[in-house]
Amino acid sequence: MFEFHADRNRYFEIQKDNSLKYVIPFIEKNKTIKIGTNVLEIGCGEAGVLAPFLERGCNCVGVELDTPRLILANERLGDYIKTKQLKLIGKDIYEVNPLEEFGNKFDIIILKDVIEHIHNQPKLIAEMKRFLNPDGVIFFGFPPWQMPFGGHQQINSNKWLSKLPYYHLLPNALYKFILRKGNASVDAMMEIKETGISIEQFERYVKQSGYHILNNIHFLVNPIYSYKFGWQPKKQFKIIKAIPWVRNFFTTCVYYLITPNKI
Repeated sequence: MFEFHADRNRYFEIQKDNSLKYVIPFIEKNKTIKIGTNVLEIGCGEAGVLAPFLERGCNCVGVELDTPRLILANERLGDYIKTKQLKLIGKDIYEVNPLEEFGNKFDIIILKDVIEHIHNQPKLIAEMKRFLNPDGVIFFGFPPWQMPFGGHQQINSNKWLSKLPYYHLLPNALYKFILRKGNASVDAMMEIKETGISIEQFERYVKQSGYHILNNIHFLVNPIYSYKFGWQPKKQFKIIKAIPWVRNFFTTCVYYLITPNKI
């Protein structure tokens, strides 16, 4: 396990810096971010991703099912909560009514490192229309399942299993055997295996749910790796990006910006 996964304050700062340097510039290629822009993050964790949006004067809402993670968000972003520029909600997104709870819908919705943990991904993607203004956009950032660490091996406490690539692609019985031998959490890792998503699956769900893609970036080197390993982010080679399925094995992260189709 990387040490910043245990140091939540450092993790907050990493998410904040990554959002400022990579997420916001990517969104702004298609959507202006200004004072008063309404932003919703689903699965906000400690809300580090939202911090730069707050500094830009946006009105932000963070929804997080794992409510203990909101403790640090309340500590670090308390001033914004006091001025009602930020609202944090600890509940399932399906239980949230945007107009009743916020009085508005959103210009930008963010799901960063979230969709790959959702069991019914088409349902969630379709559900986002309920929260989105007609000209609103949704940002997704996620690792394709087949990439070297798509199984989130890095969260394992076992030193060797946390650094071993691709073994999450093994058949279930063999994968479970290796996890047990390494004293890893079999249930947690198998749940991740069940919800892993490929680039092709994501694009298909987006199309089926009535959205179109405004922009996307496929990364050979995930921007977050600059904090983990000191590696500089690098976009995927065009020839690899153009090959369906194969690209999943060599693309460590993708960013997508989508918007609803006009009726």
